[in-house]
Amino acid sequence: MNTELEQKIRGIFEKQKAFFKTNQTKDIEFRKTQLKKFRQVFLSHTDALCEALDIDLGKSRKEAEYVEIQIVVSELDYLLENVDEWAKPIPAESKPHSSGAEVTSKIIHEPYGVNYIIGPFNYPVQLTFSPLIGALIAGNTAILKPSENTPHVAKVLEDIVKESFDEAYVAVVQGAIEENTLLLSLPFDYIFFTGSPNVGKIVMKAAAEQLIPLTLELGGKSPTIIHKDADLDKAVARISYGKWINCGQTCVAPDYIYIHESVKDAFVEKFKAYLKTTYPDGSLGKIGKIVNQNQIKNLAGYLDAAPEKVIYGGSYDLETRHFEATLMDNVTWDDKVMQQEIFGPILPIMTYNDIEKALDEINNRPKPLALYIFTENQEFANDILNRTTSGDAEINSTIVHVGSHYLPFGGVGTSGMGKYHGKFSFENFSHTRSVLQVK
Repeated sequence: MNTELEQKIRGIFEKQKAFFKTNQTKDIEFRKTQLKKFRQVFLSHTDALCEALDIDLGKSRKEAEYVEIQIVVSELDYLLENVDEWAKPIPAESKPHSSGAEVTSKIIHEPYGVNYIIGPFNYPVQLTFSPLIGALIAGNTAILKPSENTPHVAKVLEDIVKESFDEAYVAVVQGAIEENTLLLSLPFDYIFFTGSPNVGKIVMKAAAEQLIPLTLELGGKSPTIIHKDADLDKAVARISYGKWINCGQTCVAPDYIYIHESVKDAFVEKFKAYLKTTYPDGSLGKIGKIVNQNQIKNLAGYLDAAPEKVIYGGSYDLETRHFEATLMDNVTWDDKVMQQEIFGPILPIMTYNDIEKALDEINNRPKPLALYIFTENQEFANDILNRTTSGDAEINSTIVHVGSHYLPFGGVGTSGMGKYHGKFSFENFSHTRSVLQVK
């Protein structure tokens, strides 16, 4: 272990421990003042963030502003507007005291302390700063580790944090496995991780050794069920939005299609026509970049394993990291592409005749982060919801729920634990403390 690095990281951690003990972060006005300053600094770095997102992930200015920057600002404004109300003690009913004395009860929310937030590469701004503002609005301090896979963005994130906060309150530690291993050895009061289930297991094991509470935002193979009565034009457009944004590198992207076989051929033709119209140059380079060449090779491996099942797209460029929007048909659960989350612009299509068998296949596998249903029959949709489990779900839409600060977002089982966004962020990063008083 690098002794100098260890001393540096431990020094930051001890500073934050000491600062939290001053109780300054428990003052609501302090939290709001700090976050208002952050908002101003954050927006002043819009150009730098957009440039970095283009270099690291090929995100267009429009996409970068909408899915990375504006979502954070919208969430932050909502937190600032409502934190005074959320932070008030909540009166609770009281059981009679055995002595007959008067009893009052209340519930208060208090911060955990020093938080460790591990950001991912796919939405490196939104998914690093959204947990951060949740942690701060609840009164915590935080150490961030941005993803090493998006180094240009990580540098801008560090610049924003340094300009916004004192290191004893919020700090950034850059690095990869060595730095993360060292950070996970520290006795944090709370950990928030966004990333793959495999790394999530490492984080959870480290947290378990010190009994540190945590939130895991993971992923999985999110199914999209298309019933025979679905509006296919809407389904194509809305699935395309959710699948191709960020070049398929979205934890809640539709991972595969399960469509009633009576409408599959019509759906496929509509999808091909839509792609040709939307991406007339073949789509290469139009939907961002894959994060690195290793992931390009992983994605290419899915196609190489079943080339006869590729019915649209399939082209990629290892040097530029562009990958074409790709459809695969007649896919089965035995295919390589169905063995793990794809995390790229490949969309496998499977069919069903008997929804019972389809649901059995879905339910026999790890619980997904999202489930999407396309149907005009509300009873059918409700039945699917009642008979499946997922972190969250949408009907006749995809991935829109992630951008709502009115809904809790998170996984279940292998797709994660814990919910955040809006009020749920305040609650997630707060310890709920019961207080009973006898007079």
